[in-house]
Amino acid sequence: MEKIDFLLEAELIRNEVIENRRYFHQYPEIGFEEFNTSKRIVEYLNSLGIETNVICGTGIVGIIKGSGDGPVVALRSDLDALPLEDRKNVEYSSKVKGKMHACGHDGHMSILMGAAKVLNKYKDKFKGTVKLIFEPAEETVGGAQFMIKEGALENPKVDRIIGLHVSELLDSGTIGLKYGVVNAASNPFKIIVKGRGGHGAHPEDSIDPIVAACNMVNSLQTIVSREISPHNPSVITIGKFIGGTAPNIIPEEVVLEGVIRTITKEDREYAVKRLKEICTSIGNAMRVKVEFDITNGYPCLYNSDEMVSFGEKISKEILGEKNVILDIPPSMGVESFAYFAEAVPSLFYFLGTRNILKGITHPAHGSLFDLDEDGLVYGVALQSALAFNYLNSN
Repeated sequence: MEKIDFLLEAELIRNEVIENRRYFHQYPEIGFEEFNTSKRIVEYLNSLGIETNVICGTGIVGIIKGSGDGPVVALRSDLDALPLEDRKNVEYSSKVKGKMHACGHDGHMSILMGAAKVLNKYKDKFKGTVKLIFEPAEETVGGAQFMIKEGALENPKVDRIIGLHVSELLDSGTIGLKYGVVNAASNPFKIIVKGRGGHGAHPEDSIDPIVAACNMVNSLQTIVSREISPHNPSVITIGKFIGGTAPNIIPEEVVLEGVIRTITKEDREYAVKRLKEICTSIGNAMRVKVEFDITNGYPCLYNSDEMVSFGEKISKEILGEKNVILDIPPSMGVESFAYFAEAVPSLFYFLGTRNILKGITHPAHGSLFDLDEDGLVYGVALQSALAFNYLNSN
């Protein structure tokens, strides 16, 4: 098998990769509104002779066919930005008020476009197919699940899928790999506590939902501190407490809104069950009625051991052993790649884009977030090498 220097190939298109990233950063679009973004990607892929299909409105599936029959490996990027004001003072700051690529999806897109160019250049050197999946609405409803329903993993059927996420916690030139669970599951919830309103000076004539709700907030934390193993990170956050109109009025109703984050399916089911039980019991004890609206959000993202082992081998060849960091802690953030990982054995890893000397250290989902663009070159090399080597080893 011909030896290809994927780092060199990525370096040759560095300027193009950075140009694409900066364009997307200047013109961000939020979930299922990525029409201009999608159009630019389709035009780019078509200019390379790569077949594309638009699904789910703005999602894209590209196909690169090798020199013969073989397995199918997918590479995935997300498309959408966040509703956030860009406060960076750089030439490529967002030109769209109130919208910003603050989670690195601009980098993900430019990396996948670059990998598409490299793999298309060497398509006569592998057998099988590379699928390029560009997913809309990752930040909101999880576009992956809709792409799966519309057949993104079929015709031809995907055997393995590989994805990445930039990380401001890792230096450029390094990656983080993890066996097992990589990202948490999410269960957003709403708890409606209904009492009987009245005058604040005469609480005996009322049933106070605020007092009941306060007891619920405190008691729910015992699920994490006393009922789930400390070896398994978990979070229950109440982010909204809505109730009351005046200091001397006991309201009729209080609404609590929050989220559960867990890293195992078992803990997820248990936390939801116990949330209902605890709040119902407090409601009964304090004479309020309790209603629940609990959403099954993104599932846990589990990596395939086989794919992590493969990814470790290839990435060490590309980056050097000391730059591949194993057994990073699981992220309590969610990632809709988890839907793909449920359907197909997967590898999902974190690509370092931090550069302290350049001042690129700000957290994702913040208005000063940025990427060290040197990291994009490593991303192109890794995604290209992983897909190429998987197809030539199976």
